[in-house]
Amino acid sequence: MPRISPDDAGGKNVGAFLDMLAWSEFTSRVTNSDDGYNVIVGGQLFSDYSDHPREKIWIPKWKVVSTAAGRYQLLARYYDAYKRLLRLSDFTPVSQDRIAIQQIREQRAMADIRAGRFDDAVGKCRSIWASLPGAGYGQFEHDIAPLREQYLKAGGTIA
Repeated sequence: MPRISPDDAGGKNVGAFLDMLAWSEFTSRVTNSDDGYNVIVGGQLFSDYSDHPREKIWIPKWKVVSTAAGRYQLLARYYDAYKRLLRLSDFTPVSQDRIAIQQIREQRAMADIRAGRFDDAVGKCRSIWASLPGAGYGQFEHDIAPLREQYLKAGGTIA
């Protein structure tokens, strides 16, 4: 469950969408994690929320080094930009939620989420999160049906 308040998130559909993203990115399913907020790509955990962990992890399956971390698997270089833009002082769960919400806004998907146009919102956000259908990063992509199921399970509504 997002740590940002429903009012600050933009409503219950936005919170449900964030929960779906965490499920899709596998972070909220990592054993002993803080609902995904302290997950480094590959499943390792970090404990210091004062900054992005900036761990460089080699992922042999995709032959890449990644710094993805947190509930929404944000790369370190993007954290630095969002930290300035949103005037964040840390990488705490609320800061991670605020960044994900900003990314959703930048994809022009917020109105779709609020209105319950789930499939449209997922389509608009797929360039941000590699696990969404049609992302095209060569990583595992979920089908839309289980994502929709997770969104509804988290309290989201569909128009």
